[in-house]
Amino acid sequence: MSQTIELKINENSSIPKYKQIVDSILGDIKRGHIKLGEKIPSINELSEMCYLSRDTVEKAYKILRERQIIESVKGKGYYISNMDRINKINIFFLVNKPSTYKMMIYDSFVNAIGAHGQVDMYVYHCDETLFSNAIQRNLGNYDYYVVMSHFRDANSNHVSYTPETLSAMEQIPKDKLILLDNTKPGLDGKYSTIYQDFKNDIYHALNEGLEKILRYDKMILVYPQKSTHPYPRRIVHGFQQFCREHDIDFEILEEVYEDMEFTKRDIFITIQERDLVNLMRQVRNRNLTLGKDLGIISYNETPLKELLDITVISTDFKAMGECAAYMVLKNKKEQVKNVFKYIERNSL
Repeated sequence: MSQTIELKINENSSIPKYKQIVDSILGDIKRGHIKLGEKIPSINELSEMCYLSRDTVEKAYKILRERQIIESVKGKGYYISNMDRINKINIFFLVNKPSTYKMMIYDSFVNAIGAHGQVDMYVYHCDETLFSNAIQRNLGNYDYYVVMSHFRDANSNHVSYTPETLSAMEQIPKDKLILLDNTKPGLDGKYSTIYQDFKNDIYHALNEGLEKILRYDKMILVYPQKSTHPYPRRIVHGFQQFCREHDIDFEILEEVYEDMEFTKRDIFITIQERDLVNLMRQVRNRNLTLGKDLGIISYNETPLKELLDITVISTDFKAMGECAAYMVLKNKKEQVKNVFKYIERNSL
C-alpha cells in the first residue's frame, strides 16, 4: 500500500506545480512522515488524487529519480530509496574538460564542501550543445550550479560564451549560479563568480620574472590555434603586450615541432602539456641545460611541473575551488578575481 503524501499545491503561486510536488515530498521525508523504503503513490494515483496533469507529476518524479531520492521498481511502483541527500546542499558542477588542473579545482571544491553537500560533476568537452542539454536536463534538480564556460567555435577557436550557452545559463536562478574561470558582465541578475583575467594575468606574471627573462634573446609562445579544448585568445594578447612594452623579440607557434631549430638563448612558454613534454625531450636529447641554454615557462601549475622543476605562471586552482565552496556554504554573492602566481624554478 502506498504511503499518503501531504501534498500542498498553491494554485496562486508562481512556483511551478512540479516543483511544489518535489518540495512537498521532500518535506514529508524531512518530517518523518515518509520513511526509507516506503512506497509512494504512482504517477496516475497522485495525478487523480490531486487533480494534476500526469505530465506535471511525471516531471516531479523524474527530478526525484535524478536526485536519487526515489526509485521505480518494475511492476511494483515508486519507493523512497535515499535519504542522505535530503539535508545536504545538492550541487551540479559543470566543467569543460577533465584536465589535471580542472580536477584540482573540483577536488578542492568537494573537499571544502565536505559533508555539507553532494556534488555531481558533468564534463561537456567545450561543446555548446552538450553544455546546454546538461543544464536543461538538470534545471530545478540542484541547489547550486557551478559552471566553467569555455567553448570552441566552428573553427575550433576558443569562445567564452555563445548565444545558445548564454540562453541556457539565463534559465538558472542567479542566486544558484557560480561562474568559474570566466565572468559575464552582461548576464542578468546578481550571481557569484571567481574568474581569471587571462590577458592581464599573464602580463603581470611575466613582469614578475622580467629580470631573468631579459637574459634571453627571444620569447616563443606555444599557443595551439585550434584544439578540442581551446584556450582563451586573451593569453596571446597579454603575452604580446608584455613583449612589445619591453622590446622583446617574440614568436608564436602552434606547437612544439619535432626536430625544432633551437637558437640558444630562447625562452619558451608552453600551454599544453604535450608541448612541454616534447620540448623537454628535445632539450634532453641535445644535452641542453635548462635555465642556461634555453628557458621554459609553463602555463598552469600541475604536480608534474613541480616535479620537473619547471617555472610556471598559473592561477591558484585550489583557491578557486575553495572560494566557490565558501560562497555556497555561506550563501555569498560576490565577484572575485582569482589569485594568479609566478612561480620561479630552475627552468628559467
